[in-house]
Amino acid sequence: MKTTSLYIKTSVRRLLYIFLLVVSSLVACSQQPLYPEPALNGSEVVIDAEKLRSESPAFFTFRYHGKKINFFVLKVHERVLSFLDVCTSCYPSKRGYRTDNGYLTCRTCDVRYSLSDIEKGLGGCYPISVEGRLQDGKYLIPVSVLEKAIDKS
Repeated sequence: MKTTSLYIKTSVRRLLYIFLLVVSSLVACSQQPLYPEPALNGSEVVIDAEKLRSESPAFFTFRYHGKKINFFVLKVHERVLSFLDVCTSCYPSKRGYRTDNGYLTCRTCDVRYSLSDIEKGLGGCYPISVEGRLQDGKYLIPVSVLEKAIDKS
């Protein structure tokens, strides 16, 4: 009798452990990534463009009224570009993109794009462009532009 009771307790513990492991894995995989906060100067986000590496996105999380707006900035063909870390198709999942060997890959649908062609923006899973400008070695994005993106990120 004691052996059966011990077996049941051990089995329940194992099942509970496996359940908690599965739930925590699912929650971790479904959460929106969190990146460093960008510098602010008045009403603009400021990114040091000289620190950007060619075709290597720098990801940031801008916080607005308790919500997170993820975006990335990258240098392509000597131009600096910025995009939301979402696309028009998969933004409800809020999982964003990952980079790998010169490619940007959607974490939701696994569609992959070359970073060198990112500004063409063809297809439903391309990242959403964010208005910004280069000035004195700094890339500036108006905070108002990111605030308007709150529904998409």
